[in-house]
Amino acid sequence: MNAKHTLVLPGYANSGPGHWQTRWEALDPTFVRVAMPDWDHPVCDDWCGALNRAVSAAGPQPVLLAAHSLGCLTAVVWAARHYGSSAAKVAGALLVAVPDPHGAEFPADASGYGHVPMEPLPFPTIVVASSDDPYGGVPFAERCAKAWGSRFIDIGPRGHINAESGLGDWPEGLAWLASLES
Repeated sequence: MNAKHTLVLPGYANSGPGHWQTRWEALDPTFVRVAMPDWDHPVCDDWCGALNRAVSAAGPQPVLLAAHSLGCLTAVVWAARHYGSSAAKVAGALLVAVPDPHGAEFPADASGYGHVPMEPLPFPTIVVASSDDPYGGVPFAERCAKAWGSRFIDIGPRGHINAESGLGDWPEGLAWLASLES
């Protein structure tokens, strides 16, 4: 199952120029960012709707999801609530830096993310966590990975696994994403 597109799902406030997601888009034109209705005031249902439209618009070929932070929760909630007939379209998802919606640092402007579905996801997933992520640590990410049936990878102390983490083009992440197609 070869994906034609990779849908890029940034988190709260979008991903800037140095972020691995933005760099991946610059490296490969098949990486397409999902435009969310409001990057600074995310509403879960609105973001899930945007993801659903992007999956539908991607054509008949399967897609991969490359999600960061709130984009991860969006993908998981979408899979649990809105998946329906799109099941065959997602070849897999890389879920990086899953935030804990009950954590002290979770954005107050984000709404509708209070309940994280804790059931197996209908497509292969890899959860990547950092041991010093202020938005969601390893214990929360491990719990999610176990519930979702995901492979779990702890990359050590890399903060929120964003531009400030110094990952550059992050070839390891690209390799993990590609492994979801096999």
